[in-house]
Amino acid sequence: MEKLVTVIGVGLLAYVYLSYTKDSVDTALSPSNINTTYDYIIVGAGSSGSVLASRLSEDPENDVILLEAGGSDETNPNIYKPGGAPMLMKSAEDWEYYTVPQKHACYAMKEQRSYWPRGRVLGGSSSLNWMVYVRGNRHDYDGWAAEGCDGWSYKDVLPYFIKSENLLIDEFKSSKYRGNGGPLPVTRPNITPIHKMYLDAGKDLGFDVIDCNGEDQIGFCWMQATIKQGERWSAYRSFIKPHLDRSNLHVVPNTFTTKVIIKDKKAIGVECIRNGKKVKIFARKEVILSAGAVNSPQILMLSGIGPRKHLEELGIRVLADLPVGENLQDHVMIPSLYRINTTGPLTVAMMASTWNSKQYEYFRSGPWTATALEGMAFVYKDLSKKKDSGKNSDIQLHTFSAHMAIPIARDFFPVHYKEAVKDTLFTETDAIETIMFSPTLLHPKSRGTIRLRTTDPFDYPDIDPHYLEDEEDVNMAIAGMRFIEELVGTNTFKSIGIDVNSPSPFHKLCSKHEFRSDKFWECYVRHFTLTVYHPTTTCRMGGKDDPTAVVDPQLRVKGISGLRVVDASVMRNVPAGNTNAPSIMVGEKAADMIRKG
Repeated sequence: MEKLVTVIGVGLLAYVYLSYTKDSVDTALSPSNINTTYDYIIVGAGSSGSVLASRLSEDPENDVILLEAGGSDETNPNIYKPGGAPMLMKSAEDWEYYTVPQKHACYAMKEQRSYWPRGRVLGGSSSLNWMVYVRGNRHDYDGWAAEGCDGWSYKDVLPYFIKSENLLIDEFKSSKYRGNGGPLPVTRPNITPIHKMYLDAGKDLGFDVIDCNGEDQIGFCWMQATIKQGERWSAYRSFIKPHLDRSNLHVVPNTFTTKVIIKDKKAIGVECIRNGKKVKIFARKEVILSAGAVNSPQILMLSGIGPRKHLEELGIRVLADLPVGENLQDHVMIPSLYRINTTGPLTVAMMASTWNSKQYEYFRSGPWTATALEGMAFVYKDLSKKKDSGKNSDIQLHTFSAHMAIPIARDFFPVHYKEAVKDTLFTETDAIETIMFSPTLLHPKSRGTIRLRTTDPFDYPDIDPHYLEDEEDVNMAIAGMRFIEELVGTNTFKSIGIDVNSPSPFHKLCSKHEFRSDKFWECYVRHFTLTVYHPTTTCRMGGKDDPTAVVDPQLRVKGISGLRVVDASVMRNVPAGNTNAPSIMVGEKAADMIRKG
């Protein structure tokens, strides 16, 4: 039996790679002899940096260099293949961060550490993520503006969402909230018959089926994704690849930026490691960090910009005393497994099938063309259906149409579970299939930090999200589980055999408590505290006199001229939804601000 399992497991991985039609690796990247000086230096070719480099280089008079620590997005076959997203975790393209041990959460994880995948590749995390396209709630951005971020209201940012988008969903093309002419394709894929049941169950509860990126966010919707013709479209592929022939745009991968060079309170360049050598590159106009919510604060602190006490403890000369690395916010989701009495979800056998692999290889069709994340919802914690209530959504639902709680799949989603926990969870058989519901806390009260561990830029920083430290977050997570109870109790899900009173293997870890009691759910959410990979706000924007702000509303680092941060780290608060689309919006808006001077 063990040999059979091994053969199937190896076969699964083999088919992933065999089904890849290998294009030549990027040959249009910048030549080995890069210039010593550019108008703009952009560090990080992720969701924001790719957009920014593309837009700034539209002006022929600007010469732009885009530096990326990782390599090509064409060397790993799973990057372009949507169904390969789980296999990108802990790959060569992943920074593979781990948090410090959590005191109040992650009880099911090894050392109570959360695993944080982050993209180390052209495209950044938009080359690793699950391709979900969600803009957030209008009240997110109005809230930013109300807290001193002038020019960041929903009215101000909506044009930039529209500008970047190439909507390929006919039903929504006439919407004034959607865009049709941008570089970023947005589609609505589905690969199983289960997706319709999520929507029907939402209607059973009285919710509308809506466009979650339209006028109002409250309701149920199909997952929208940055997928076109069966392939992933990262920010890099969408915004940079079509323009690699621009003479004023140099894209330089495999280049690790270690610090910003600052002279007389002005950023004049960067130091980086390229081909095993230390290189200095200088900027005529600006240095822009787009390295993400972990790396951007790390680079700033290594450059002498950060909390005075922390930097002085490490012997770093303080050039600007700012709350860099503070205010870390991240979404957490709580997985909940339910058995069904029908077929339909993705299975390991389905993904390992030669037929399905060849179907993808030759036709870009079949189950590899999307992920198992097929539906979602946004609700208030009291499940009110009221439209335009003036309130932000509280809970997001991610639904997964995949039967993966079987022994062979125990490492398919590497979320850092303890081995003993895996022994408990992955015990299902193929006789009865399962699906998963994961409520997500959209506005956590807990605040975390990014801190340097040493002054060595190659040493990973300490990441402490302080998950569930605030009791309000625990209560909201329990409200999320109550929402799932309501959902699976609908006639739609009862019709496929879901029984809300039937525990799954995931529930065994809290069996000392009465099943479905508040104590049970508190135990459960503290065990299964999974990141949704949405770290933000570590270089927070704010008004001139805001002591919590690192950058001003123009994204300029306070007290240092010629230096901006443009990525998810500048968000005032984490938005209500997945963060790739908002990060792209930040890049679009920043480009306009920079070009206008």
